[in-house]
Amino acid sequence: MQNKTFATYTLGCKVNQYETNAVEEVFIEDGFTLTDFDEKADVYIINTCTVTAMSDKKSRQIIRRAKKQNKNSLVVVIGCYSQISPDEVAKIEDVNLVMGTSNKKGILQEVKKLKLTDKVIKVNSLKDENEFENLDTKAHSKNQRAFLKIQDGCDRYCSYCIIPYTRGKVRSRRKDDILKEIEELSKNDYKEVVLTGIHVASYGKDFRLKSLKEQENVNDINENYLLDVIESIAQNDGIKRIRIGSLEPVIITDNFLEKLTKIEKFCPHFHLSLQSGCDETLSRMNRRYTTEEYEESVNKIRKYFDNPAITTDVIVGFPGETEEEFNKTFDYLKKIKLYQMHIFPFSRRSGTKAHDMPNQIPEQIKHTRVEILKKLDEQNRDSFENNMIGKIEQVLFEQRAGEYFEGHTKNYVKLYMKTEQDLSGILQNVLIYEKIDDRLICKK
Repeated sequence: MQNKTFATYTLGCKVNQYETNAVEEVFIEDGFTLTDFDEKADVYIINTCTVTAMSDKKSRQIIRRAKKQNKNSLVVVIGCYSQISPDEVAKIEDVNLVMGTSNKKGILQEVKKLKLTDKVIKVNSLKDENEFENLDTKAHSKNQRAFLKIQDGCDRYCSYCIIPYTRGKVRSRRKDDILKEIEELSKNDYKEVVLTGIHVASYGKDFRLKSLKEQENVNDINENYLLDVIESIAQNDGIKRIRIGSLEPVIITDNFLEKLTKIEKFCPHFHLSLQSGCDETLSRMNRRYTTEEYEESVNKIRKYFDNPAITTDVIVGFPGETEEEFNKTFDYLKKIKLYQMHIFPFSRRSGTKAHDMPNQIPEQIKHTRVEILKKLDEQNRDSFENNMIGKIEQVLFEQRAGEYFEGHTKNYVKLYMKTEQDLSGILQNVLIYEKIDDRLICKK
């Protein structure tokens, strides 16, 4: 291949973005030049998502877009959609190579074998995947925050979710490998890391099960593995902040929280997965906690941390969700008053139990319920942010936004400072003094 240019496009979660960055590094180290996806390139790599039917549709749209920039290019499709539906992806015109969610390092070698007329499927079965695939990346984003993948796979099998089938069993990354990557990130001036994975709360479960055959108290030991990683990362002088990705109530214990409070670099922003505020709905979803257990977790977090930001995901219109069940969710969310909610209408996904459940909810009802919860979310967010006015907070400045420079507090609230200076990468204590058009404004 003479003109070695390539472009990437990522759909879906932060894990996908991390893996795309890893693939980019492999290609760049081989002499390829990364270009924008909407520009002419020799190779287009699309990292797909399949969490909903709409995700599949968007993935197909992006795949078809690639070849329009250069009819003589090679089109490579990787990720969750191609893992679960490789033949379907291969049928899309102009696709040359289909790979899944494993063997990211092998993509380059497969591309080098390709001819323009080839259509190759190289999707590995995840049944026997027992080890975490180390990608050894050095740079992850254009700002000061790096997402660091520490775990893959999921064994929860929520009734609406296809991801356990696209990612396989729980595989945890070894601490030594995590710390090696942390060292590289520190050398590249990243100030903040976000520990991410498919199910971060399961981190370390496979380590325990390798030495213990029984399953009892597995979750108790998981928190200690994760704590050990966080405490070890905090020893790196270059890393100033540590965040955790999405968690579940099972890991929120007094021991876990008490030890986190002693890690000065830990950021009190908890994305605590909920999905519904109604126990009957949670049961049909196969979520493994009750609303009472979730509320206990929220209260514990607020007990140990001053003004923590607790965010969540909520699925509206799950099969069988009656008006009464939805009202339970609304009342529950109004009571526990989280900082921010990501609200989604239920989307049927073939291959999941929820797809074939009776009493599917009409789209119009879903839309109405989503809008009701969005208004509640706006009220909760405004209340939380208004309570921050007059407080001094530490902010990590990231990038310019017009006449302002923007950054985030430790609890992940975005702040804006009017300045002509380049504050990128600066950690500073600031006073939050007013709110303008939903923006919290700060000053030195």
